[in-house]
Amino acid sequence: MMKAASIHDIKSELKILPQQVLVDICIRLAKYKLENKELISYLLFEAQDEQAYIAHAKALVEEDFKSLNKSRQFLAKKTVRKALRTTTKHIKYSGHKQTELELLIHFCKQLRKSGLTLRANTVIGNMYLKQYLKAKKILMSLHEDLQLDYLDEIRLLEK
Repeated sequence: MMKAASIHDIKSELKILPQQVLVDICIRLAKYKLENKELISYLLFEAQDEQAYIAHAKALVEEDFKSLNKSRQFLAKKTVRKALRTTTKHIKYSGHKQTELELLIHFCKQLRKSGLTLRANTVIGNMYLKQYLKAKKILMSLHEDLQLDYLDEIRLLEK
């Protein structure tokens, strides 16, 4: 089995390659995995306007929650997990702490707004708690001015 090169080695090699070879490598990466294609799309077309990207990601999460089936717990959990996967995927592409915080807060708000009882369903309650704690941790790592902007939203999630 072939051993993958280190990031340092890959970076060094990419620096010396001609532009056309780099383009070919990117196209080849995009062909083989949807996630690679989505990441390249984000970097090329959406990274310049982070607020529009956040709005788009929030809309996708809202769409997931609209299809929530509250009558069956199993289906509700499945939909919440899907919404969480959508959230984490967009967080991973962005890589910005502020974007991560906004999307986690939005996920938690949507889950609370969904009408599911978090205390009655342990799995969903734990998902909510874990995302809330992540958001709180990220909040503490941001600049003080940004912390003030998001503090009220985090406090609303505590209740």
